[in-house]
Amino acid sequence: MRPLEIKDLHFRYEEDMPWIIDGIDLTISRGEIFSVLGLSGCGKSTLCYCMCGIIPHVYGGILDGEVLIFGEPAAGMRLPMISTKIGIVFQDPDTQLFSPTVEDEIAFGPENICLSRSEIGSRIDESLEITGLGQYRLTHPEKLSGGEKQLVAIASVLALRPEIIILDESLSQIDMDGRERIKETILSLSNQGKTIIMVEHDMDNLDIADRVFFMGEGRLKEINRDRIGDIFGLYRGR
Repeated sequence: MRPLEIKDLHFRYEEDMPWIIDGIDLTISRGEIFSVLGLSGCGKSTLCYCMCGIIPHVYGGILDGEVLIFGEPAAGMRLPMISTKIGIVFQDPDTQLFSPTVEDEIAFGPENICLSRSEIGSRIDESLEITGLGQYRLTHPEKLSGGEKQLVAIASVLALRPEIIILDESLSQIDMDGRERIKETILSLSNQGKTIIMVEHDMDNLDIADRVFFMGEGRLKEINRDRIGDIFGLYRGR
């Protein structure tokens, strides 16, 4: 069973608005690093929200078509259940981090699904090891660099052990060293069988992707790496 399938998906926020997503069909495999590239405002984040259930469970609108998470319609699943299957890391880590220590931040999700204390401790240790943040366990996230904060956000998602992880322009505000650390973590997760969806507007962050799709006019089109610049230039010129 594929981790994520999208079938003839359409979405707009208001009845009199154009479709932001206009007929997307997509299947993503286990362990794949899948990337969506597009200009700012093209609907990439809206697509992320549909994938992880924020639409329709949090944000309303007109939704047609279907998103299947391991064969189950996302629209019929409760958000706590979705969060154990698919997690999302946003562009600005400061919008996701609010606890006094890295350890507390990672523990927040498992605590909210009522796991035992021993299980929560195990998941904290596991997430710290994967992201290489063990030395910052008791550090306040505000004292960390941008790349380290983003790794904390990733660790917090990993603590729920989702099989699918969405990174919504999560590298956009990170310096080169931070990007390389996060890319190494992404490759490690992919090798463990996790499915990674990278949503980007920066072509330089796509070197680790298995497939790259361009989003424009509400649709996705698979592109070869050597044509990315040409397609970007075409849309920028409109």
